[in-house]
Amino acid sequence: MTVFDRVESAVRRVGYRRYGSRLLVFVALLGLAVGGWFWWHGDADRSHLTWALGTIPVLLALFVQIIGSLRRGDIGLDVVAALSMSAALVFGETLAGNVVALMYAGGQLLESFAEGQARREMTALLGRVAFTAMRYRDHALEEVPIVTIRQGDRLLIRQGEVLPVDGHIVDGVAVLDLSALTGESIPKSLTRGGEVLSGSTLVGAPFDLIASRPASESTYARIVRLVEAAQASKSPMARLADRYAIGFLVLTVSIAAIAWAVSNDPIRALAVLVVATPCPLILAVPVAIISGMSRAAKSGALVKDGAALEALARVQTAILDKTGTLTEGRPAITEIRTRYGFSDNDVLGLAASLDQASAHVVATTLIQAATEAGLTLLPPSDITEVPGKGIEGTVGGRRVAIGGDTYVRNRSSGDGQMVGGLDPPPGVMSVAVAVDGVVAGVILLQDQLREDARSTLDALRAAGIERIVLASGDMDHIAQAVGQSLGVDEIQGDLTPEGKVAAVRREAATRQVMMVGDGVNDAPALAAADVGVAMGARGAAASSEAAGVVLLVDQLLPLARALDIARRTRGIALQSVFVGLGLSVSGMVVAAFGYLPPVQGALMQEAIDVVVILNALRALR
Repeated sequence: MTVFDRVESAVRRVGYRRYGSRLLVFVALLGLAVGGWFWWHGDADRSHLTWALGTIPVLLALFVQIIGSLRRGDIGLDVVAALSMSAALVFGETLAGNVVALMYAGGQLLESFAEGQARREMTALLGRVAFTAMRYRDHALEEVPIVTIRQGDRLLIRQGEVLPVDGHIVDGVAVLDLSALTGESIPKSLTRGGEVLSGSTLVGAPFDLIASRPASESTYARIVRLVEAAQASKSPMARLADRYAIGFLVLTVSIAAIAWAVSNDPIRALAVLVVATPCPLILAVPVAIISGMSRAAKSGALVKDGAALEALARVQTAILDKTGTLTEGRPAITEIRTRYGFSDNDVLGLAASLDQASAHVVATTLIQAATEAGLTLLPPSDITEVPGKGIEGTVGGRRVAIGGDTYVRNRSSGDGQMVGGLDPPPGVMSVAVAVDGVVAGVILLQDQLREDARSTLDALRAAGIERIVLASGDMDHIAQAVGQSLGVDEIQGDLTPEGKVAAVRREAATRQVMMVGDGVNDAPALAAADVGVAMGARGAAASSEAAGVVLLVDQLLPLARALDIARRTRGIALQSVFVGLGLSVSGMVVAAFGYLPPVQGALMQEAIDVVVILNALRALR
């Protein structure tokens, strides 16, 4: 490790951005005050020495940052600040150097504060992670780390606790604060059998929960991973600002050199450098982008990086999947067919009890239907699930299997025939139920259109979407019926995952495209679109990983809000850059002609920095 590596490591260990900038502001302010006291008492030599001493620590810290940036291949406008302070010391303008040092350190502190405010909603999401939970074991409670929780475990959720995993309510009424996920401040009440998501807070009485998936696969765990990635991201607009920063650096040095050459006065060159330190270009864009991402997160849409936010701001076409996006994705029961003396309630009650341990979309429907029918749900045990096929376990001493025809046939004896030679009509799915090796019945279900589907599409059009396409893997006649009822611009059915990718690419040839979906089969299309949007509350993990935007709740309305936020954020960022650059360049020209001395130039630039940062923070509102 080199000497510089050790110095840079030490600076990082003490947390320069958080504490170092405060210390440097104090040193620069102290030097300015003490030097002013000497100057007031007629001691010019000591005043200049003190002002120089107030400048040097900031300059040294700045050199460490610049060298670190150069080693990473970054060239920024910190060079201008270093040049202006160095020139001030060389030319004897120590007061100007001290003022620039104070303005620079103050600007760093202001930027740090602004970024903290901009990130507050995403930081709040990270701060709500639960670490332990109360789990039932042998009729007793034990406090365990959430990493040990498995599918099917029964947990006690106490008042004030953040739900550690996704699951279903076994007993009682859950009054939950969902504001961390949706931005909605009004608590929501859910009854027995209802699905609850990790990350929400219990504000009512305690209740029991059956975990539907391990903590590492829960909704909130995925959100935390996405937030961490979002906080580490850098948007194309910010990278573009870096490229502009190099050009601005060349422009600044050129104007300073010309002013010195023409006037033969180095103080004019110093004044030009001072006015350009620091620059709104590198302050406004990151603050505005992070503010927009934070505001969208509060509204229920997690934008994974700045690139996705910028792409969202330019979207003109929306391609939407049907199942789980425009429809509920949770089919409603249309009929229950039974045999061997089993009643409808027998089949539904046993199936719903077992499905308390399943994350499958049908599980929620069966549990809610059983709860509404007043059936008692028993805790399942000895559970084995084959994703996409079925689930098997013990309920009340009876061995129960639920799933597709083949899955249940393989776990039942006798003829294994489904009830009545069932051949479900198009759009209807069947779930077979076997009890103690005998096929007890079949539950028929059909997906339902979301109640707010039409209003959501209207909101998307109001947010600037010019064209809406329905792209579904369902049979074409089903897709046509749904699309026509909603008034979309084009309907495509019978699409494979490759077909959805092709649809995205066709639309992308003429417009910026957004793809919205929730299933594993949507992941390729989400990745192919300019910006992919995943229904993250209950959607597949693959779609959330491929998407640039993840909706934190099972609703589309946050997407319309995110579109508005993205467009407004991009406008604010560009506004801050152009206004800030215009003022800075104007100030440099005035300084080059000798009408703006270095000290006044430093004060003017600080005022510009404050204005552009405050303007960028408007994206939070």
